[in-house]
Amino acid sequence: MMQFIWRFIDDLVGKGLEVSVLAEFFFYAALTLIPVSLPLAILLASLITFGNFGERFELLAMKAAGISLFKIIRPLIILALLLCGTSFVFQNNIGPIAYQKLGTLLISIRQKSPELEIPEGLFYNEIDGYNIYVKSKNRETGLLHDVTIYQFSEGFDNARIIVADTGRLALTADKKHLYLHLYNGELFENIKQPGVNSKNIPYRRESFSEKHALIEFDTNFNMADGGILDKQASAKNINSLQLSIDSMRYVNDSVGTSNYDFAIDRAFKKIDSYRSSSDSLKLANSQITSINADSVLATSTLKKKQNVLNLAKREAESLSSEWSFKKFEISNTDLDIRRHQMALHEKITLSLACLVFFFIGTPLGAIIRKGGLGMPVVISVMIFIIYYIINTMGSKMAREGEWEVWFGMWLSTLILAPVGGFLAYKSNKDAVILNSDTYMSWIKTVIGIRPQRHMTRKEVVIDDPNYSECYEQITHLSNRLEEYRNTHKLRSAQSYIKLWFKTKTNDPVDEYLGELELIIEELSNSSSLEIINTINKYPVIPHRAHTLPFKLEWLDRAIGVILPVGIFFYFRIWFFRLRLAKDIQKVIEINKELKIIIDKNK
Repeated sequence: MMQFIWRFIDDLVGKGLEVSVLAEFFFYAALTLIPVSLPLAILLASLITFGNFGERFELLAMKAAGISLFKIIRPLIILALLLCGTSFVFQNNIGPIAYQKLGTLLISIRQKSPELEIPEGLFYNEIDGYNIYVKSKNRETGLLHDVTIYQFSEGFDNARIIVADTGRLALTADKKHLYLHLYNGELFENIKQPGVNSKNIPYRRESFSEKHALIEFDTNFNMADGGILDKQASAKNINSLQLSIDSMRYVNDSVGTSNYDFAIDRAFKKIDSYRSSSDSLKLANSQITSINADSVLATSTLKKKQNVLNLAKREAESLSSEWSFKKFEISNTDLDIRRHQMALHEKITLSLACLVFFFIGTPLGAIIRKGGLGMPVVISVMIFIIYYIINTMGSKMAREGEWEVWFGMWLSTLILAPVGGFLAYKSNKDAVILNSDTYMSWIKTVIGIRPQRHMTRKEVVIDDPNYSECYEQITHLSNRLEEYRNTHKLRSAQSYIKLWFKTKTNDPVDEYLGELELIIEELSNSSSLEIINTINKYPVIPHRAHTLPFKLEWLDRAIGVILPVGIFFYFRIWFFRLRLAKDIQKVIEINKELKIIIDKNK
């Protein structure tokens, strides 16, 4: 509503409009905005309602009782369908009337004269045919000082200039005329005489001590005729739009056929006229089937050539101007057809937007589990802005004829409807698609940021770890890791071609790292704080980060062929191989430290 007001603020301010006129203006403006604001209202209501359900665990309780999300929202789906139907009926029956009333009221407001408020030190030109300059004003007495008035009602050549020391302006009781009081001044006026040389124009000069005049200046509010907006697309219902579209198409087709017939007829008439007027072709007219214009022009004299070229130029300019007008006429009709089609589709898409936003807001509220007016308002406004941008882009392309009208008007629905279905499916499956920790964990994995181990000593330990067996496992693991590091040469760069086109084999380091995790899990039951602190030093090593990125061999080879992507993954694999070499060295050192501590605990 505020955006709408600021669009027309220049037409509203300074007109002295009555409160009843402004109230009527805002009322009709609100009616025209209901179809646009209703989808946003449904989106916000859905987010708040199901956000509150999730925040108070009411939704969890219903799902725990065996009620699926679709059964929970079934009554609300019926309500959303009713709102869709209500929105369509409103747009088809009430919306056109409200638009027509609002447009008529806006035209009437624009035609109303502004309130008389002459500024100081500036020319005031809101009165038709007059320019008034006032050097200063006395706010208490209402007197105007050093007044200069230029009257151009009879044209600039017959201007009348009035200069006065003081003056006063007031409206008559019927507010249709301006009563002008001037004191101690002079009047200059050209005397219009037909046939007089412009260098010697007589003028009249008049000095006065007091002068009064009436100036037509209607400040009353007069309602314009509402029929001026009958042809606007927004002022029509579905039936009227369809009839108008069919009528304009029929007119355009008729005009196009007429233009074609006119062009063909004109071309043959020109040829016949040229044949009948050409002296060189009269004798052989019956034997000639085609005319070589270059040959005819070459045999003509220089003067005739010039005449022919000038005539051709005039004909081309005339034809260009004529066909430009015909093109403008048909293009305007095409634009009107597209606008009527857009208005027809908009009545349907805005109605369906209520249902689309319901299926977006309901599962989204169940997923985010935040009620109130905080997070739901932010999310709903963001979603609606995305919808508004897509819808505006589609409407613009449809209006300009770049896209089909139906595609441009349905673009936002075609994009957001699958999003609503996806969110509903994920919410019904209790998927955590909006859990920030999940996405942060994935981002950290991609860029190589690893979590730290945070193991604490347990208050109650049922079975102490078998230190002798752990000691042997640690020794065996250190030997195997040392052998793996020496065999695979992790610090050296691999061949690019061999890396992407080699046959995949199981990497034994996966098995070694699995054994390490089992040892850590066994020793986490230790009551020794020294052992717990030591196993927290073990790095968290991703098993497959140093190998090929995908499980499918053909996909890895395709990535290797695409050089920019393949080079990126090549250096990424090399980075993780270098880090794996450091991690193995660190694990071996921690194993040595841990073996010493286990010996003490034995």
